[in-house]
This record gives sequence, C-alpha cells and structure tokens, in this order.
Amino acid sequence: MTHPTRRLSAGRLTTMLGSPDPDRPAYAWLADGVRGLVANGRVLHGTALPSERDLVGAIGLSRTTVSRAYSELRDRGYATARVGAGTVVQVPGGPAAGGGEPLPLGGFGPAEGATAVDLTCAAPAAPLGLAAVYEEAMDQLPAYIGGMGYFPLGLPVLRQAIARTYERRGLATDPSQIVVTAGALAGVAAVARAVLAPGARALAESPSYPNSVISLRHHGVRVAPVPIGAEGTDLDAVSGALRSVAPAAMLCLPDFHNPTGTLLGNAGRERWARELDRHGAVGIVDETSAALWLDAEPDVVPMAAFSDRIVTIGSASKSHWGGLRLGWIRAPRPLAAGLARVRMSLDLGAPVLEQLVLARLLETGAGLSAETRGGLRGNRDWLLAELGARLPGWEARRPEGGLSLWWNLPAPRSTALADEAARGGVLLAPGSTFAVGDHGLERWIRTPYALGRESLEAAVPVIARAWDRVHGKAPRTGGPGTP
Repeated sequence: MTHPTRRLSAGRLTTMLGSPDPDRPAYAWLADGVRGLVANGRVLHGTALPSERDLVGAIGLSRTTVSRAYSELRDRGYATARVGAGTVVQVPGGPAAGGGEPLPLGGFGPAEGATAVDLTCAAPAAPLGLAAVYEEAMDQLPAYIGGMGYFPLGLPVLRQAIARTYERRGLATDPSQIVVTAGALAGVAAVARAVLAPGARALAESPSYPNSVISLRHHGVRVAPVPIGAEGTDLDAVSGALRSVAPAAMLCLPDFHNPTGTLLGNAGRERWARELDRHGAVGIVDETSAALWLDAEPDVVPMAAFSDRIVTIGSASKSHWGGLRLGWIRAPRPLAAGLARVRMSLDLGAPVLEQLVLARLLETGAGLSAETRGGLRGNRDWLLAELGARLPGWEARRPEGGLSLWWNLPAPRSTALADEAARGGVLLAPGSTFAVGDHGLERWIRTPYALGRESLEAAVPVIARAWDRVHGKAPRTGGPGTP
C-alpha cells in the first residue's frame, strides 16, 4: 500500500476542529470532530493525520486522550495505521468509484475499478458540509413520515425556496409556478410532453448539451441545428432559423453554454426572447450552469424576464451536487397547470429527504463556495495555459464560468484523438458528441476542469501525446510538465 501524498499539520487540524465541547468526553469530541471533517469532505481519503505527539502540543489534550480518539477512528473505519505514515484518514469502505455524468458515448463512463481519468464528465464534487446538511434534514424528516410521502410537484418548502431564488435574480415567481423534477433531463422530458406534439419541430444550438437533445428526440421531436460560434449565440442565425424552420420550440442555453462556456448579456436575451415570441415558439431555457460563474457574478436576469412564453429548466446537479438528483421547472402561468399534469404522468415525485436537503442549501445560499470557485478558476487557467503551451495549434477562449474549455483543433481529428487518448487512460468526449446533427464538429473537443489538479496533471501529457500520434507527428519527449 502506498503512503499518502497529503499530510495534515497539527495546527491546521486544531483550527479546523475549533474549541472543545466541555460537555463531552474530550476523546469523543476529538474523534467525532475528525469524523465530521472526513464526512464533509474537508479532510480527504488518504490524508495522514498529525502524529499524536504533535497534536498533543497543538490542541492541549493529553496523550492518552489523543491516542483513544485515534483508536476510536480506526475502530469505526475512518482511519487506518500505516507503517511510516502513522494514522491515515480513510472513507469507510473506500471512496465509491464512478458517479460521473453519462454522455452518449456508447457507455456510462469507466468500468468499475478502472483507473482512467474521465474527462467526459463536467461536474464538480459535492460541496463541503453536505453531510451535515443531510443530518439537519433528518431532523426535519419526522414531520413528513406521518403522511404517505407523495409530493408530485415537490415539497412546498422547496418550491418556495426555488421561487425565492428567481425573485432574488429579478424574476417575479410564485411557488405555484415551480414543479420539482428528478433532474434537468426530467424537466426537459416533461416540457416536451406538455408543449410539443410528436413530430413537432424544434431548434437547438449546435454544439449543445447532448442529453437534452436526445430527450427531445425520444419524444419524437425533430430537432434542427443552429450553429453557435466560439464567441456565443448568433442571434441573426437564430432569427433566420426561426423564420425558415417555423419550430414549435427552441432549446436555449444563455448561461455559460455547455460546451462553449459563453454567456449571453441582457440585450441578447431580450432580443432572443422577442424573436421567439415573434415566431410563436416556446423557449425552453436550460439554466443548469447559471450559478457557475468563476470570475465575477454576471449582471444578467433570467431570460424568462423578457417573455411569458419561456419555460425555464433548473438543476442542482452542477451548482450543488449531482447525487441529489433534483431539478425543477419554472413555468409561465398559462402553462403551469398543464406542466403539473404532465409531471404526474412521468412519476410521483422526488425523494423527500433530498428535497429537504436542497431546500436548506437554497435557504442558506450554499452552492459553490468561494474555495470551490477558486479551485475551478485555478484549474481553468492552468489547463488553458498548459495545453496551450504543449499544443500551440489548439485555441480556446477563456470562459468566465462553466466547467470546461472548448478547444478548436488545427485539424478535424477529434474522434481519433479521443480514441487514442482512451488507450492512454484518458477519456474524452469528441466534438461530434455535442453536434445536434449527430455529425461534424471534428475540429472541436471539450476538456472539463472540475476534476482535481492531480487528475488534470496526469491527463495533459496523455492528451498531448495522443494528439501528436493522430496528427502525424512523433510523440513528444519534452515540454512543460512532461514526465
């Protein structure tokens, strides 16, 4: 077994634990404090705790107390003893493999036990303190256990919390306009059933988030592409497509578009909404990435502020945690009742506990923390510089938010690059995955930066070597960061 690469100092652990609880045995307070830090993701699996002697000097407890606390952690599966490393933190049973976001790549990410770096997924890890919020939600759960547990449109407390988030963003919203779903894709499916007949036409920018397009097509909707450039939505092209295709709806991603990362300003949102109204098309606005700003919170309002024909899809998957499996629909009043009926034809509601957790997260304003945004910002800038230095022919704009870089390649070899990188242990989604027309975009590839820096550092040289192979060059033996 390898030694850990991280070690927690006694001073840092003492600061993280805070003041001892005088009403509890000191060993129990110390053990439970460390356990809570592990459960909340603040101390990572494989981190070496300070030696007993160092912690005694920093925290002011006896050696016997610290020894008993460490023993308690080992007995409960939260630590193990390693020769040469001392007491090392572990998640009981080890971190669960998988959990990445599936894309239509012919599978569901790496197989169990695989060691590949998965860059097909663009989603952050759970926020710090999530386990504690679950514990708070458990205290609220008894109030709901006396009933049958069915809340097809969502818990009232969660619908109210979601409505308040729109109010804070400048869009008047009543809780009756909110329908809670099992994620954004469930919201897209419900909206498609409510406003689109099988065989209806819809527009979507290309590239676009592929799972949403697939969801529309599974309902029998004929989806036509509108090209989006590296600089953002081409509103002239949108206007022309609305006029020529006469669609019933259009899928819109104005907020840190996935995969391009572009953000549309208020003037553009207003024009887009007016074009939709002029041509009688419903706007299906996906706001999954709206809260993923990295440099500064953008001064924009939801696109639905400019039209009463826009249905907004939201999700907690990227702003909070994908494991919550919760999303929502914000419906204009004329469509709210119809969407509610359709929602109940799909399933009978999301889990109560997770809804209580999300309500609490929204009420406290907990989402991406300053620390998480800083980490994502650092990863974005590092990956942009590192791949740019290794592969000078690659070009990508620096997005102000979102979770990935959208690279323009010197040659149309995106699929070949993804195949070659996979042989080296790095999974990539080629540009064609995001093409609404199911082909093309071979000059583009997406590289998410939400993984830990260690994973990105392992991936970059593999990507560089893979590109050299598919682009007909000899593999590199030097360059920044090359092992």
